[in-house]
Amino acid sequence: MNMQQEELYAYNQLDGLPDVSLITRYCNLDEIRSVMQHLSDTVALDHQRIFEWKSNNQSLIASIDSSTRQELKEIHDKLNHIEMERFLLVSSVSALHQSCTEYRDLLAKRVMLLVADEMDISGYALPDIPFALLSMGSDGREEQTLITDQDYLIVYGDGGGEAADSYFLKYSELLVEYLEDAGFKRCTGGIMPINQEWRGSMSQWRRRLLSIVRYESEDLGKNMMDLIVLSDARYVGGDRQLADSLATLIRDMEHEFFQVLWGMAKAATEMRLALGFLKRIWTESGGEHKGEFNLKLLAWAPLVMNVRIISINQGLAVTNTVERINRLEKEGSFSSNIASGLKDAYQILTKYRILLQIKVIKGIQNDSHHLNPYQLPTEEREKIRKAMLTIEDLQKTIHNNFQIQ
Repeated sequence: MNMQQEELYAYNQLDGLPDVSLITRYCNLDEIRSVMQHLSDTVALDHQRIFEWKSNNQSLIASIDSSTRQELKEIHDKLNHIEMERFLLVSSVSALHQSCTEYRDLLAKRVMLLVADEMDISGYALPDIPFALLSMGSDGREEQTLITDQDYLIVYGDGGGEAADSYFLKYSELLVEYLEDAGFKRCTGGIMPINQEWRGSMSQWRRRLLSIVRYESEDLGKNMMDLIVLSDARYVGGDRQLADSLATLIRDMEHEFFQVLWGMAKAATEMRLALGFLKRIWTESGGEHKGEFNLKLLAWAPLVMNVRIISINQGLAVTNTVERINRLEKEGSFSSNIASGLKDAYQILTKYRILLQIKVIKGIQNDSHHLNPYQLPTEEREKIRKAMLTIEDLQKTIHNNFQIQ
C-alpha cells in the first residue's frame, strides 16, 4: 500500500474506537496489558491534542476583532486547519458545522466593520437607515464545512432613496472583495450582494419576492431556484430585526402561495438519486469519474432539499437540516423512526462530503464531489446506500402528499 492509498484508507476509517475484544481475544495477560496501555496512551494523547486545538481556536477567534484586512485570511486558514484535524480524530459532523459557522460569522462581521471604515475614509456617508447581512446555502443552514464560498444578501431600510442604493452598491463591491481576501471564494452562481438581485431595500425585496411567487418574472426556473436558496436565509450581521423581518417575509410568501411550494416540492421529488438496478449504488460507467458518483448532487442535496420542503410547508422558522428534522418529529410530521433514519442519512452523507474536501485540501484528489463507493468498507458503502433509500422514501411521501402527477 503506497502513501496515497494509506491516506485514502485512513480518511475513510473514522467510525470511533475499536472493539477491544476483537484485538485481545487471542492475547495472553501480558499482551492484554500492553494493548490496554497503548489504548490509554493514545486516549491521553488525543485528549491533549483536543485541548491544544481548543486553546488555539479560542486564541484565533479572540484575535478576529482586532485583525486587519490582510490578517483575516491567515486566521481563517488556521481555524480551518484546526477543524480538519479535529474532524479526522473525532468525526463529528455537528461539531465541525457549529465551529465553522461560528468563526465564519465572526470573520464576516469583522469584514463588515472594515468595509464600513473604508467607506467612511473614502467619503461615503452611511445613510441613516438600518441594514443587515444575511447568509444562505450551507451557511444559512449553519452547516458550514471546510471549503466555503460567498452566499450572502444585503437588505436595508426604506427611505434612503437613490443615495442608499448607491451607497450599498459600493459597500457590496468592497464587501465581496474583502470577503474573498479573507478566504471566502466568490459564489460561482452569483449569489452575492454585488449583484443587484441580492441586495435592496425592504420594499425592493418585497416587490422582488412578490414577482417570483406570482410568476411575473420571465425566467421561472431561475427564480424558483433563487426562492429555494432564500428559504435558508439567516442573520449574520447588522440590524437583526430587519434581517428577521426579511427572513419571515420569505417564509410567509412561500407558505402563502401554495403553487410556488408545490413547484418546489415537484423539483425536490424529481431530484435523481445514485440508485440503479436492484437499488444498488449507481456509478458513472465511463469518463473522468468512472466508478464514482456525485455525492452532493445525487444524495446529499436531495436530502437537504426534501427536508426543506416539509419544513416550509409546516411553517417552521429554523433552517438547519437536523434541527428541521427534530422539529418535524416533535410536531408530528415524522415518526421517531423516520426522523432517526433521516438524521443518520444526513450524518453519513455529510461525513463523506467533508472527507472529500479533506482529500482536495491534502492534494489527494482534485474533485470534492465525486466518491468511489467501492473504495469504502462494505459496511460504510451499505450505510450510504441505505441513506439514499431513506431519501427515496421521503421523496415518495412528499410526492403523494402534494399530489404531484
